[in-house]
Amino acid sequence: MGEKLSGEQGAAGTTSGGGATPGAGAASSGATASAGGPTSGSGRALWTPDWRDIVKRLLAVAGVILAVWLIYLFLDAFLPRWWAQVIGNAVDGSFAAGAWWGLMVGAVFTLVPVLFLAQAVLTRKSLQVRSAFLALAVVFAIPNLLTLGIVLGPSAAAHAGERILDVDGPAFRGGSAWGAVVGGVVALVIVTMGVLYRRRGVRLRELRAQQG
Repeated sequence: MGEKLSGEQGAAGTTSGGGATPGAGAASSGATASAGGPTSGSGRALWTPDWRDIVKRLLAVAGVILAVWLIYLFLDAFLPRWWAQVIGNAVDGSFAAGAWWGLMVGAVFTLVPVLFLAQAVLTRKSLQVRSAFLALAVVFAIPNLLTLGIVLGPSAAAHAGERILDVDGPAFRGGSAWGAVVGGVVALVIVTMGVLYRRRGVRLRELRAQQG
């Protein structure tokens, strides 16, 4: 009888001192959840948006868009007239000089951007290097974009640029269009040959690896 009582007391002591009961575990998890924030039914913490941070980000994006729009308006009112004056000073009213300058500007500033764009798209370089190639492509395309802005632009500055080119830069726009076509064709030929040469090199390395 004494041994039975002592065994029951030992079991009770082990239960209370050595292990946590289910009720105690539920209470502790509930306390942890309440301390960490609101939880869902599965015990996961619910995400609460930081509205102040969201408003700040939206205001920053709106500020950037407004700044870009103002810069665009300024450049749209200034650059077409300025570019037409630069071309007019170089051509100086000569039909032959206008055709020559247009051909050279159109060809060079189409060929180079397409080659840089191909490097940004077709190569397996790092993101920073590809972004640099893309930026260079945009920079070298600016002269042709300015001419295109004069031809297609609806602004008063674009119309003023057209009048300047009519008087001081005849044949420049036509020469620039033909030059862009020539530069684009040459660039596509160079890119195609480069891709084929690269594939040929890969194929030769595969054949050597199979033979070795």
